[in-house]
Amino acid sequence: PGTGGQKTWDKYIIYLIMIIWLFWIIIIPLDAKRFGWSPEFPLWIKLISIALLLVSFYFFFNAFRDNTYLSPLVRVQSERKQTVISKGVYGIVRHPMYLGAVLLFIASPMLMSSIAGIIIGLLMTLLLTVRIIGEEKMLIEELEGYDEYKNKVKFRLIPFIW
Repeated sequence: PGTGGQKTWDKYIIYLIMIIWLFWIIIIPLDAKRFGWSPEFPLWIKLISIALLLVSFYFFFNAFRDNTYLSPLVRVQSERKQTVISKGVYGIVRHPMYLGAVLLFIASPMLMSSIAGIIIGLLMTLLLTVRIIGEEKMLIEELEGYDEYKNKVKFRLIPFIW
């Protein structure tokens, strides 16, 4: 965080997500295996979580493949003459990397049987939602063609919902 023209407000969100993510990866095994705070989830929930993780990996991989401008920082890469990407997974949702992250945040603790992990995952999802709103405002203002793309691809994060 904090390099390459990143927006100031985004630095705070990224640091907060990083701290919560660290807490998330510590709490899940403590909950699911060490202390057993959550009950063991049924097999059908674990199978759904595996399917969600596969979808998560699909969106992560293809977001990186389809968009050479992809960055963990909220910024426009004007030095590289960044353009709007609308092919592949970017034709499904405007933020496919975030969709992959959200699925990971929820499906991983489901697979491990951790209610605490799911709650923390939902908190990280909320932070990503706030980040998406700020990022889209910046993209509309600074990236030529983003407004048209926004009208073409209606959903920010979750197809047919938001």
